[in-house]
Amino acid sequence: MKEKTTVWDMAENINTKEDVIAYLEAALEENDTALLFAVLGDIARSKGIAQIAKELNLARESLYRSLAHDGNPSFNTVVNVLDYLGYQLSIKQKAVA
Repeated sequence: MKEKTTVWDMAENINTKEDVIAYLEAALEENDTALLFAVLGDIARSKGIAQIAKELNLARESLYRSLAHDGNPSFNTVVNVLDYLGYQLSIKQKAVA
């Protein structure tokens, strides 16, 4: 008997603002821009990427591509998506070991 598997999608598991913040903070700690873009893409998809693209006056497909793991969105796009979602970037001093 074959087992049936399904694809796990993080976007389906982002339910609260605490989920969003924890996910973004974890991605930022990795210092990996590709990961950060993919995480932002997951968050955007969880909130409705088509509506975000429409509000930001971007093509949906373009926003999908730019927020993919191999995407390369402009800083402006990142800031605008975060702003639309109700978040902003901030800077804190790195902990010294």
